[in-house]
Amino acid sequence: MFRIGTLVPRFSLPCLLLGVLLFAASLTPSLIPRGPAVQGILGGVLISLGYLFGRAADLIWRAADMPRLQGKLAASLNLALLGITVSVTVLTIWFHLDWQNELRQKMGLEPAEAQYLTTILVSALITFAIAFVMGILISGVFRWVRAAFYRIMPVRRANILGVITVILLLFVVTRDGLFDRAVTGLDESYEAAQKLFENAPPRPTAEHKAGSAASLIDWAAMGQPGRDFVMTGPDAKAISAFSGKPALEPIRVYVGRANGDTAKERAQLALAELKRLKAFNRKVLIVASPTGTGWMDPGSHDPVEYMHNGDIATVSAQYSYLQSPLALVLETKTGLDQATALLETVHEYWKTLPQDSRPRLYAHGLSLGAWSSMYATNLFRLVGDPIDGAFWVGPPFPSRFWQYVQHSRRPGSSWWLPTIGDGSLVRYASHISDASQAKSEWGSMRIVFLQYSSDPIVFYDPYSLWRAPPWMNDPPAHDVSTRLKFIPIVTQFQLAFDLALAFDAPAGHGHAYYAQDYIAPWAEVTAPEDWTQEDTRRLKERCNLGVQQGCRN
Repeated sequence: MFRIGTLVPRFSLPCLLLGVLLFAASLTPSLIPRGPAVQGILGGVLISLGYLFGRAADLIWRAADMPRLQGKLAASLNLALLGITVSVTVLTIWFHLDWQNELRQKMGLEPAEAQYLTTILVSALITFAIAFVMGILISGVFRWVRAAFYRIMPVRRANILGVITVILLLFVVTRDGLFDRAVTGLDESYEAAQKLFENAPPRPTAEHKAGSAASLIDWAAMGQPGRDFVMTGPDAKAISAFSGKPALEPIRVYVGRANGDTAKERAQLALAELKRLKAFNRKVLIVASPTGTGWMDPGSHDPVEYMHNGDIATVSAQYSYLQSPLALVLETKTGLDQATALLETVHEYWKTLPQDSRPRLYAHGLSLGAWSSMYATNLFRLVGDPIDGAFWVGPPFPSRFWQYVQHSRRPGSSWWLPTIGDGSLVRYASHISDASQAKSEWGSMRIVFLQYSSDPIVFYDPYSLWRAPPWMNDPPAHDVSTRLKFIPIVTQFQLAFDLALAFDAPAGHGHAYYAQDYIAPWAEVTAPEDWTQEDTRRLKERCNLGVQQGCRN
């Protein structure tokens, strides 16, 4: 007779204790302060993993027919493990609040209260319970499949084929489920974008605006991120009030994904609009790559327009409607292709212009935009007639050029704020450094990376499953906990959760870049005429609006 109990594996106390030790380790600090629910979920996931690892080790031990402890000796060992686990867990819970509050204080957050710990424990227990039930269901499916194979083949063969069958089933189910959700998200994003097209506000009346009646770019198809970029930012009046002298209207060109069928078409349309607006007569031209959704950070673009008294043009082309995490997975090549097409098209035309009258040309991007912009800035292609510089902010950890530069740092300089050569080509900025200090003066090309030391999107390391990331070997940065330590497996999951929280960090930390920290690096990269430290201070005061805000009128 079939019994449900045959499908349910026995509960293992030693495996649970291993999981609880991983839970205790997860309470140690990481890069981003975690709320109690998130910390509890992380802890529950690690309890589940510890339990799973323990069960797997036990299975291998049994399969190898190794000796097992029995009777009083096994009970004594379990009791000792229980005592060690409880002691370690109580200690880490006791100190966890202090560890978190140290990090919160470094980032200007209010301290967490005592009830924070209760929420952690409840969330961890719920998460583990859900994972345990899922494990029972998967184990039950395996036992059922194995029992079916027992009827037609030897035991050992049935065990192996049972495992393979369940793995294939899980792969198909999760793969199809994730793919379906991704496609659904893509469809919903595109549908939402189309609604924005249909309900677009009236186009700009001024002919010098992209999307106007005189423009080559269709206003409705430009999409909301592009329309926001074109219609916001400082005008000539605001810039003049800041500089105290006559100013120009900054030129902003944005091509939406729906404005062209291919990356090349969108790039050619952007170039044509730049020509229409006489952007190549300006002193500065910036080719910017947007984030996954097409968003352009006003905290970056507004200040640089003040710096150059409006004598500047910025161009960008959208490649996706998706949020950055989905765009990173599903449309990585699309983003790289679009950034390459735009920079290559603009650069090819720019090279034909007289050197003494064409604008200085710069590449720029934030987050995924930084990744695609770096990819597009093919230094070998630019050797004959190079661009004047680049400013890349929050470069994601997989960026190959960033990785190359990081590994070229001078011995003794930190991973989170490295020194590259004599500083004449590449410099770094952060929330405590503005890239103004270097051994040598700038050369003909200027490249600056802005990265916060607490940004997990920059400093996540996929190899932290078994070894410490390079930055952990340096003294902790100003906004990083002094108690942060590498723990195999645990650090990997802590950094993964930090990735999800990076955008919600306080302004100036994590992945929350804001105007004040853009200003000095922009001055270093683009060298505004007659610009002084006092101008930098005044512009920072004007732009003191926080993350995702610029220097609006």
